[in-house]
Amino acid sequence: MSGSLASIHSEQASLVLECRATGAPLWRHLGARVDPAGLAALADTRTAASFSLDGDVPLATVPPAGLGWFGPAAVALRRAGRTLVPAFGAAAVEHSEGAIVVRLADVAEGLALEQRFTLAPGGAILCDAMLTNAGTEAVGVDWLASALLPLSSASDRIVSWRGRHNAELVEVTEAMPQQTWLREGRRGLTGHGGAPGLVVLEAGANHASGTVLALQLAWSGDARLSVERDDEGAWVLSAGAALLPGEVTLEPGESYTAPQAILGLSTQGRNGAMAQHHAALRARLDWPGGAMRPRPVHLNSWEACYFDHDADRIAALAEAAAGVGIERFILDDGWFRARNDDTAGLGDWTADPVKYPDGLKPLADRVVALGMEFGLWVEPEMVNPDSDLYRAHPDWALPGREHPTARSQLVLDLRRAEVRDYLFGALDALLRDLPISYLKWDHNRDLAPAGGAAQVAGTYALLARLRAAHPLVEIESCAGGGGRSDAGIAAYTHRFWTSDNIDAVSRVGIQRGFLAFLPPEVMGSHIGASPAHATGRGQSMGFRAAVAMPGHFGVELDPRALSDADRAELAGWIAFHKQWRALLHGGSVWLGEGADGLVWQAQGCRDEFLLFALRAAPAQDRRPQPLRLPFLAEAGACTIELLRIAGGEGGHAAHRPALWDGGAQVFSGSWLAHAGLPLPPLKAESVAIFHVKVAA
Repeated sequence: MSGSLASIHSEQASLVLECRATGAPLWRHLGARVDPAGLAALADTRTAASFSLDGDVPLATVPPAGLGWFGPAAVALRRAGRTLVPAFGAAAVEHSEGAIVVRLADVAEGLALEQRFTLAPGGAILCDAMLTNAGTEAVGVDWLASALLPLSSASDRIVSWRGRHNAELVEVTEAMPQQTWLREGRRGLTGHGGAPGLVVLEAGANHASGTVLALQLAWSGDARLSVERDDEGAWVLSAGAALLPGEVTLEPGESYTAPQAILGLSTQGRNGAMAQHHAALRARLDWPGGAMRPRPVHLNSWEACYFDHDADRIAALAEAAAGVGIERFILDDGWFRARNDDTAGLGDWTADPVKYPDGLKPLADRVVALGMEFGLWVEPEMVNPDSDLYRAHPDWALPGREHPTARSQLVLDLRRAEVRDYLFGALDALLRDLPISYLKWDHNRDLAPAGGAAQVAGTYALLARLRAAHPLVEIESCAGGGGRSDAGIAAYTHRFWTSDNIDAVSRVGIQRGFLAFLPPEVMGSHIGASPAHATGRGQSMGFRAAVAMPGHFGVELDPRALSDADRAELAGWIAFHKQWRALLHGGSVWLGEGADGLVWQAQGCRDEFLLFALRAAPAQDRRPQPLRLPFLAEAGACTIELLRIAGGEGGHAAHRPALWDGGAQVFSGSWLAHAGLPLPPLKAESVAIFHVKVAA
């Protein structure tokens, strides 16, 4: 297939490879949609470069590292104590309308590598790589890139996220590197910087326009992403699982598959790339019954009572939850044997006989009788040294010379089948004995000692087995808040706890970072107490509720501790969310910034959506500037109703323009895109919520 082209095209982007008789295909284009018809061979477009090898070595899908390619390697291998430098000479490329399959072989070394590039629903490109040992001796794998991709010479900056517990998803923008940009995880799980991913923007790109490339790995363990500039002036993006030294050894006939890379390519800015990732993630979600039902409104018991609870107190909390309209009640940490704080009990998954002398069934039945679903907190991957499980099986913790604890707990070795069998048995018994429809699955420490990729695979295997046995049970991924929110575990779970920080001002940035790769219906967003437990800051009920509205909505407080007025307002916000959640979940998301520090978010579909205009800090300007909504440029007449202004109560009056006292208003889409929507004044910590309907 020498000199021929293999390409796949979405509505906005193209991936074009040049096939060769020998060797991996060459990259010709990855970016905005192009027509490659009549394209000359790459060799005819490149001139000899001074002080370089006589044979030209352009970027291929697997470049010959160590044999003339001096950029990042696609593979790093060992055999019999020596570095193995593969030379994939034999190549076969299969090409269909939505997929390219590249099969490479190094016959002399007994290696086979398969790469797949597949167009996903919604426009993302899925990148897969699998290495097989076709030889007669074992091969050690130190690295296999999920994707090794060219970046446009017009690339201007990189957006990524960093974070810690209670401060997840802090957005970081950096200029394109002159040498190497690197993001690498070493904690054994995704981490509080969110999904292992990055966004690369070309010059002038923003949320609404410009060419954007966004990549995330479908992986819940350590990952390495890098962007490296070579001496030809181009950048190469490399992404894959960060393997432990010596962790992966392939015996003859065995294969190693790298985590899938999900690639969004958009000429419609960051919002366009975000939409592609949301569509790809929705295709991975395994909803009970095959389709998402309306996301039940939660009440989680943790911040209402922490460990200090018993059957009577939780029953009273459940009564109060039902009274404000809660649909799913979750009993958090503290329900199992010897669990009065975080120093004991993990691993012993039976009800505490002191707190719950009759077990959990009377409570669970009471919750169901109140018209709510019953959910339960578990942390299966962990064990306290002060537990019956650890006393019986101290060798079940991840092995190492030392065993540092965190939150007084160790990590169970999920690489071992007997450990997974025990955990499945304990959870299966709970799910068979109790009417549990939901598990809040927590993971409250980094891995030290490390468990590597096999630990992640063990977790996936346990989750898959549990889902197969109990397909109607939903599972939340929580890890000290947002420490494991990624596309890998999304194949087994249905919700992510975004952060233990429920302070509404903090949540604005955290939730916008979450939405870069994951859709709103899986984003756990609760109304917390005021003052917030994580920060000590207080906010109005309306502001807290409006910030939580766009995600999977819930409550993390005790309604009984509220005044009558606040409790009635809470019930009103829960009813408001139920009224609009069908529009908020499963559709499109648009993010943007307005003038003077205002941010906005729209959710729904092209012809109907809710618009949230949010101000966290006080305005500096006397009057708000009109809010431009670029995605409506081609829309027809838009009927807009101001549903409510949440927050900003008290003090000097904020006068509402007469425009918004007269019911719904009509604007053309072009006016809203280029002139903007007139806004009412918004105080600090307030949100204007609009309902928008677009004429056909």
